[in-house]
Amino acid sequence: MTLREKPRLLSSATRVLCAGAIAVLSCVSAGAVDGAGIREFEATGVPMQARKVAAHTYYVEGQAGVVSTANEGFNSNAGFVVTSQGVVLFDALGTPALGKRLREIVRATTSQPMRRIVVSHYHSDHFYGLQAFVRPGVSVWAHELVRDYLASDAPAARLAERRQSLAPWVNSLSRIVVPTRYVGEDTRFAMGGLHFRVLHAGPAHTPEDLMMLVEEDGVLFVGDLVFSGRIPFVADADLNGWIDALERVLALKPRIIVSGHGRYSTNAVADLAQTRDYLVYLRTQIGAAFEEGLDFDAAYRQIDWSRFAALPAFEAANRRNAYQAYLNVERDALKAAKDKP
Repeated sequence: MTLREKPRLLSSATRVLCAGAIAVLSCVSAGAVDGAGIREFEATGVPMQARKVAAHTYYVEGQAGVVSTANEGFNSNAGFVVTSQGVVLFDALGTPALGKRLREIVRATTSQPMRRIVVSHYHSDHFYGLQAFVRPGVSVWAHELVRDYLASDAPAARLAERRQSLAPWVNSLSRIVVPTRYVGEDTRFAMGGLHFRVLHAGPAHTPEDLMMLVEEDGVLFVGDLVFSGRIPFVADADLNGWIDALERVLALKPRIIVSGHGRYSTNAVADLAQTRDYLVYLRTQIGAAFEEGLDFDAAYRQIDWSRFAALPAFEAANRRNAYQAYLNVERDALKAAKDKP
């Protein structure tokens, strides 16, 4: 999860790295060690195990709360589907080291090779692990709007920050992996007798949010559209779009939902409620304060946050979330004024 900067042109050096149909911005081989003894995939000690949620579907569950050195960056979820012709991965965790651990877990679960990786969105806690998976025969899918993110300064800025805040698991050998295929609104594919739907849900948590439905298992991977058991991270979100996207999740009637953070769900209506209620509360409370003419600081002080204050990540995320909600409300008000005849 990351607060994105407005798109700007990349430096010429970075542009060269991003050019072409390469899959990973890296000149190092798997398991490389640089001259200072830094390893591409540093050892990790954080617990991780696969949980089977359906006949063909598994996921690993990150720890509650925000990214930290205590959890080694493991605060998000990733899942995989085993077919008779290969494995489909959804998201890849937040460091190359965690990606390597996930790769080992997949190998311990099945002898089928990795074939495809669908990335829900390009926030670092969901795609930095790609570095451990990218190789010939493995395709990386993301929404076409990821191009806008990759054309900005944000990827380099976030990587520099993570090299500081998540060292040694993100380090000088960590690189940005770019998709090998960009998808549009909705895409279907089949593999090994199973049928998949890749669905664009944005703009919501991010403009490029993707979901993936495993039809035979009734499992819907929703990325960060749902935060189970903790405060959502609103950052650069579109609140109205996000709330609408949750209604689309319900319309799909999944048997099981695997969210981007927190425990998987077997009751979509109940388990979407916490995320939806929080987003609606943000929108309505900030909207009312804006209508009163309050600036952001006054609005934030006026609102009663006690309903959500005990949830993990509240202290780290809530004020930032509220500020993004204020920007959303301000944007909508300006648009409405402009559209008036």
